[in-house]
Amino acid sequence: MRPSPGVRRSNTRSGVVHVRTYQSGQYVVIGHHLAQHHRLSLTAIGLATHILSLPESALVDIRSLAERFPEGRERIASGLRELEEHGYLERVRERSETGRLVTRTYAHHTPERAVAPAVRRRAVAVVREGGNAATTARPSPFWRDRAVPANVSRCPPET
Repeated sequence: MRPSPGVRRSNTRSGVVHVRTYQSGQYVVIGHHLAQHHRLSLTAIGLATHILSLPESALVDIRSLAERFPEGRERIASGLRELEEHGYLERVRERSETGRLVTRTYAHHTPERAVAPAVRRRAVAVVREGGNAATTARPSPFWRDRAVPANVSRCPPET
């Protein structure tokens, strides 16, 4: 079997071959610490990817996610618990401005456990000095020798 027209043939014997196209917008950057997490289920990784792609204030409760995906409430609840256990999500009960009790979900693009201690200390020091931690974080070794389009930042998103 041959690859699709326009796709160059790979020299690898087997395994994945990435067919990349430039994304000019409407995409989300997911760290390897999440995409290749060894302890998270595929459901949890998929939920995290979906949640990280959503705009601020989007609903990410179990009922809303179960309406969107076929996995069902139990699997979605289990995936959300996994993400909480590994620091990707925090669900906090808070009072709204009107006094109503609401659950806020804080989605961490890079949980503390996934950040090297030296990078974390540097980012905390910058924030304490009134700066922006995202502009001081060094790129991971993965990006060091890779070409990056001019409109794409090498720095991680602010959390």
